[in-house]
Amino acid sequence: MAEEKRPEAEPVPETAAEEPSASPQDAPGGAEDRVAQLESELEQLRRKADENWEKFVRASAEADNIRRRAERDLQQAHKFGLEKFAADLLAVKDSLEMGLKAAEGSTDVARLREGSELTLKMLGQAFDRHGIAEVNPLGEKFDPERHEAMAMQPSAEQPPNTVLEVIQKGYLLKERLLRPAMVLVAKAPEEGPSTRIDEQA
Repeated sequence: MAEEKRPEAEPVPETAAEEPSASPQDAPGGAEDRVAQLESELEQLRRKADENWEKFVRASAEADNIRRRAERDLQQAHKFGLEKFAADLLAVKDSLEMGLKAAEGSTDVARLREGSELTLKMLGQAFDRHGIAEVNPLGEKFDPERHEAMAMQPSAEQPPNTVLEVIQKGYLLKERLLRPAMVLVAKAPEEGPSTRIDEQA
């Protein structure tokens, strides 16, 4: 009996052989495009950072300039304010000196009084120009914020805690207390058994 021939295996076509898969890096425009994109973004961020730094430096310099100008203006304001007040006081001093010179050997009391009143008026005008106000609380209610009580005195005419007498006037500088007024303050009259001479007789 003749032997059967086995069919020969068909050769595998070359095109069917496995080819290595292409990596993303070998793809067209892959890694190189990504690197270029990152470099572009980095450059934009660098430019933005440089712009922000320049803005910060300019703002910091401007803030320093504003602070220095404010300090200089404040110093000038204080200096100028003091100069104006000093100039007003010089006029008062001149008036006092002229009054003293005129008073030498003079017995005219009325004229001396008139000169003193004129000088006092000049001083009051200087105070007004610079916001200095008098605290003269005669007849007012005692205010511990602006008055300093030197003593309490019984009074039947005035209610308690009323200023009976101003020993020394106080002064305000633009509503800020420079010196409190020294005052005598009323208190209720002391009640007790009255002693009369005719009752003892």
